[in-house]
Amino acid sequence: MVNCCGLLNTNKEPVPLKSVEVELEVRDHVATVVSTLHYENKEDKPLEAVFVFPLPGDAAVCHFSAKIGQIHIVAEVKEKKEAREEYDDALSSGQQAFLLEESEQSPDIFSLSVGSLPPGESASIRLEYVTELAVQADEGLRFCLPAVLNPRYQPQGSGGSEGGNVQVTSVPASLVPYSLSFSARVSSPRPVSKVESSCPLDPLQYLKTEQTQATVKLAAGHKFDRDVELLIYYKDAHQPTAVVEAGQASSQPGTLMGDPVVMLSLYPEFPPAVMSSVASCAEFVFLLDRSGSMSGARIKSATDTLLLLLKSIPLGCYFNIYSFGSSYEHIFPKSVEYNQKTMDEALKNVEEMKANLGGTEILKPLKHIYSQPCIPNQPRQIFVFTDGAVGNTKEVINLVKHNSGSHRCFSFGIGEGASSALINGLAKEGGGHAQFITGMDRMQPKVMQSLRFALQPAVVDISVKWDLPKGVSVTVLSPPITALFQGQRSLVYAQLTGQSSEASEGCVTVKYSLAGHPSQNQLHFSLKPAEDTGLTVHRLAARTLIRSLEMEERERKGEEDGGVKKKVVELSVQSGVSSAFTAFIAVNKDNSEAIQGPLVRRNVPTPRMMACSMPKSCGVPVITQMMGYMPRPDPMSCGVPVMALKNSCNKRRRGPMSCAAPVMDTMDKGTTFDAGDVPCSLNAFSSERRLPKQPPRDPLLQLVSLQKAAGCWVLDPALAAALGKTSEEVERPKPASVNQEVWATILALIWLHGFKMDAQEEWELLAMKAVSWLRAQKASCVTECVEAGNALLGCNVQKDTLGI
Repeated sequence: MVNCCGLLNTNKEPVPLKSVEVELEVRDHVATVVSTLHYENKEDKPLEAVFVFPLPGDAAVCHFSAKIGQIHIVAEVKEKKEAREEYDDALSSGQQAFLLEESEQSPDIFSLSVGSLPPGESASIRLEYVTELAVQADEGLRFCLPAVLNPRYQPQGSGGSEGGNVQVTSVPASLVPYSLSFSARVSSPRPVSKVESSCPLDPLQYLKTEQTQATVKLAAGHKFDRDVELLIYYKDAHQPTAVVEAGQASSQPGTLMGDPVVMLSLYPEFPPAVMSSVASCAEFVFLLDRSGSMSGARIKSATDTLLLLLKSIPLGCYFNIYSFGSSYEHIFPKSVEYNQKTMDEALKNVEEMKANLGGTEILKPLKHIYSQPCIPNQPRQIFVFTDGAVGNTKEVINLVKHNSGSHRCFSFGIGEGASSALINGLAKEGGGHAQFITGMDRMQPKVMQSLRFALQPAVVDISVKWDLPKGVSVTVLSPPITALFQGQRSLVYAQLTGQSSEASEGCVTVKYSLAGHPSQNQLHFSLKPAEDTGLTVHRLAARTLIRSLEMEERERKGEEDGGVKKKVVELSVQSGVSSAFTAFIAVNKDNSEAIQGPLVRRNVPTPRMMACSMPKSCGVPVITQMMGYMPRPDPMSCGVPVMALKNSCNKRRRGPMSCAAPVMDTMDKGTTFDAGDVPCSLNAFSSERRLPKQPPRDPLLQLVSLQKAAGCWVLDPALAAALGKTSEEVERPKPASVNQEVWATILALIWLHGFKMDAQEEWELLAMKAVSWLRAQKASCVTECVEAGNALLGCNVQKDTLGI
């Protein structure tokens, strides 16, 4: 069920949020982010400003404070219901109050309420969080400051949260009325080789001659049309490390915050002989988002990527393709063996796929996939492609975790505003790998990297053994490691209890079995606490444990025992780290006089991307809402501005929010669309005038599309055209004794190596299939074919380079 979608009218109301300043400090692969939000009330009445915004899904929010004039108030973490009641009581009595809470449906959405800001008054809100930086396929570390929050689709029948009347007010990115400044400082024991971004940056400035520290700033004039993404590259970055952090002096020994905590970064190295082989058995299930917000370039890129995937699957595997929106479809009733017939049928369906299935209900197709029995000796690998506009994030991740023993899940977040909580959560709980495709990124190389991971033999029997000095014990705070990939980091947090000399050393051994061969990696580390770490490691460890307990609580849903929730609240309060069951609350008790006058609510708009924008010439903001059955909504999932309700004693009621807007007359009954998308049929303009001419097909994809499932190419006019030649030009130089398919396949390989080496990651696996096929033919005159092919195509590719 869709809560709301379309362009939202801000009614020309003043927006009290004036600017956002973000300071990022990266130490090796951990980031500390400080955001300062400046508010000013230029109206003649007191305001409540409500701002719903995204944060990284794995962020540990650890500080929240407010400054009004010379008064500085630091917020406390309290149980969420208690914090909400304290906030409401403060507003009812005319006091200033500030509330920061995490969505109970998705941990990457937060709501900030600034209450009773008097006329002419200013306030600065400081928000701090820490997060780990994810390792990308090209070995860069990714930091993303989500600037875009797309409305999340709330499926029919899914539960909302426990009340609250906060709602998302979103506007097109070009209409955001506040500014953003962003600066970053990067430091590491290893030199910083480069920092890249999809946003314009000022030049990188090194602070030391050895280039281990650098600063960079976002160029002025950021338009909120994309997330601020930084890719940080270190020299020799993938080295196992351990950081021991001393406990908090004011905390009790034996508690998480009172004891030292160690953070291990493990990078397993697998034997080269195993890594050079590619598995020839697997069941690949591709799950493609076809909701309205995937229209345009997103769906085109996704279907092109499916073409590459289908050509790269080894013979002997099984596969199926699902697509989903408000409903879901599958090409085959169950996974089928990969051969020429099934590949052709799948490709025909893929070419016809459009972003026309409405909302984003991913739960139903996942349940159907998991209901299918696994194929013996064909490990299941699920590839999920979505822009992540999902409202029931935690429910989806919980389902993947519940079925984690039967598959590996590889997830791809497409476009700006994709939910990091969903994309990272799917991969983490599914034992796979997550990738994000934003800006001008090509999807294909990232997806093919994940396909290589999927074709790696599964690592099994993973265990972690600790060897510590006498008198020191360890409590592991992270969930057990369930997946290991070559070159990918695994993080482990552990609490160290007891005493040891500073000179003592610990050792961790990770044992596992790979392709039937037992292996192990060891890491020796000093138990001496690192300097100047603050409590970053403790907070990340607390966040890790909190997320695990929240998952356990969701699995116990419906049971009476509230012990797990109680543990989460206690840990959240003790560590000062946010959770789904707690909130930050600050009340200004220094203002002696109650603030007079009725309190007016102002929803601060969040930028969002439109998949199908209304024409510029239209000139009128449009509010649309598609409604049928209305589930109890998440307080952070509705995009229509609604004034806060007050009862007769001026105390606001926090309960299920009612959003109502008329359905547009042009809407067919029963039609549902993804939140945030105005269906093109609503436009008064003809579809012919809006559809751009189709660009010519990418030459690489044109050639790849002609490859057969076995790996070979056929000598025909289509191949000649893909090579930029006529049929006669291609056929004339063929050695007389050579099979036509052998000649065609060698030409295709020469063309790939000669003209598309910059895209080798995309075609490497399908080229391996072609080489295997050629070797099986035991063809003569291969050297002569390569020489003739080079002469025809104007290349100089050696036979050894081709691998034949």
